[in-house]
Amino acid sequence: MKSSAAAKRPYRLGARALAAEETARRILEAFKRRIREDWYDQITLEEIAREADVTVPTIIRRFGSKEKLLEEAWENLSAGMVARRAAAPGDIAAIARAIIDDYEAVGDMVMRSLAQEERFPALKAVTDRGRAYHRNWIETFFAPQLEGLAPAVRKQCLDALVAATDIYVWKLVRRDMGRSVQHVRGVMLHLIEGALGARKGEER
Repeated sequence: MKSSAAAKRPYRLGARALAAEETARRILEAFKRRIREDWYDQITLEEIAREADVTVPTIIRRFGSKEKLLEEAWENLSAGMVARRAAAPGDIAAIARAIIDDYEAVGDMVMRSLAQEERFPALKAVTDRGRAYHRNWIETFFAPQLEGLAPAVRKQCLDALVAATDIYVWKLVRRDMGRSVQHVRGVMLHLIEGALGARKGEER
């Protein structure tokens, strides 16, 4: 009898862990849907609980607060960002394509977050991490083009590449001008090529 009970206990624990994981997933998905469409201060735990079919105490037990839920949602979204930005280092066309694919997936949500970052420290922390990630990503994937440059020229070239691939470029051309994905990708390629021209001279 003891061995039978011991065999059932891990099964129950495993089923409970899977249920808890599924609950957390529903809560995160509900929060991500809301942050794509609503302003941060309009999002309530009551609304998230209703969409995820859980109670507010369940959300608090799992995540602690709306701020902690935002942090975990950002980590969850970051995994998708890494996958979308897969490219061969130094392949300019592939890099531009990867960046535009990423912006097409989350660009509107990121722009909404940027519009509110000065009002909410939790959002500012997330957007600052996003800026740091983007710069590090550019530095890594343009490493072949940056290799061997004098420090001042390298810094200028890196700054130019970060600016050329910034989300505001996507927003301006894709949303404000209403251009196609292919068009904005071509614009970004031109800007990248111009940024790489900084390698030819000294810092200005």
